[in-house]
Order: sequence, then C-alpha cells, then structure tokens
Amino acid sequence: MPIIKLILEYDGTDYAGWQRQPDQPTIQEALETAILGVTQTGVSVMGAGRTDAGVHALGQVASFRIDRDMTPREWTRALNAHLPKSIVVRAAALMPDTFHARHSAQGKLYEYRILNRPERPAIERDYCWHIHQPLDDAAMNKAAMTLIGSHDFSSFQTQPTDNDDPICHLQRFTVFRQGDHLRVEAYADRFLKQMVRSIVGTLAEVGLHKRTPDSLKRILNARDRSTAGKTAPPQGLFLVQVDYE
Repeated sequence: MPIIKLILEYDGTDYAGWQRQPDQPTIQEALETAILGVTQTGVSVMGAGRTDAGVHALGQVASFRIDRDMTPREWTRALNAHLPKSIVVRAAALMPDTFHARHSAQGKLYEYRILNRPERPAIERDYCWHIHQPLDDAAMNKAAMTLIGSHDFSSFQTQPTDNDDPICHLQRFTVFRQGDHLRVEAYADRFLKQMVRSIVGTLAEVGLHKRTPDSLKRILNARDRSTAGKTAPPQGLFLVQVDYE
C-alpha cells in the first residue's frame, strides 16, 4: 500500500498535543478523523514530533499507509476540506515503502518566541512567552553556544519519558533579538521530551542574570533535571521543519 507524507501547519492552542488521548482533542485525532471522512477507512497516522499541548507547528510531518489511488494534490484538497481551521495540510507526497515520518527524520528545526517588553501581549498572547523584565540576549546566546555538539541532555529532559537514549547532536541553538522580540532557533538530529523548552527556560534565567552563561556547561554535565531552570511555557514553541535524506 502507498505511504502518504503530509506537511502540516497547526495552531496548537486548543489541542492537548499531537498524540491521541482519551476525551481530549489532539492533532493526531483530528487528522485521522479527516482521513476517515475522505476515505471511509481508519488509519493510524505517525508524526515526526509529538508536540505538547499548546505547541504549534509550521512544518510538522506525518505519514500513513493506505490503499487509495489519489494524487498528492487530491489528498491536500480533500483533507483540508475535512480539517478544522486550526490545522492545514500544506503539501502531500507519495513516498517509498521504507518512509516513516518519525524514524526517517534526519533533523528538526524548532523556534521559540519571546516577547520582551513591559506591556503584556494582546494579539500574540497564544504565540509567545511574555517576559516583562529586560533580557540580556547576548548572555543567553553565549550560554546556548556551550550546548552545541553531541551530549547527554538528561538535564533538560522532562520526566517521565519512554526514551532511553539521552544523546542528541545539537547543531544550532541561537538567540537573536528583533526589537521587542527574541527568537530562539534550535536544530538537532533529535530532541528529548520538552528539551527545547527546558533549555529556553534556563537561558531566560541567564538573560535575567540569575545564572551565568558558563553555568550551562555544568548543568549539562550534571545530567540532572533539577539543576536546570524551569520549563518555558508551550505557546512560544513552533516546530518549523523536519529534514529527511
């Protein structure tokens, strides 16, 4: 049976994350319901990243196997007609039998958005973390650079987790300012549970001068979540892109 790859954009505000859960709306459930509406066939959809409740996506990838003769354009149009307005299929493709949205992924790009000004946001309240005290973005960026490379990121992994491999190859983690907005970009071969949000929460403490930039290395080496800062709230996080060979 053909494997269909979808690139999804969604607003995660009203969802309990990607993964299907009993009695709660999820992205996976909405997508599987849309596929059922189009094909009258129940399928299980795999996502490249299991985004948490409130987390958004600009380029989430999903895949599923189904015996249906439809072109990528037909899949895109049909599914979008059945999906809620907060979820859209940006593109579809027919993939080889070996493709899997999660297992075939080679790298993922996340972006975290911080609004750094005294006044609270109105329009952006569901799409950023508002920090009203001034942040030292240069210190945050210096601290982030100490995390680049292949490391055990247990200090930034939320428990409980079903992951038994804490090693990730972090290729990019940068902080840059655009006026009142801070953009944090993270690219790695894989990420642990709430890893980006845990790092951002710790970097915010560096930006507030509650920690030094050098402390990130000690936190990393401790391999203990209690040594790091709080987990940044979910609404500032976006899954931007998933790369494949």
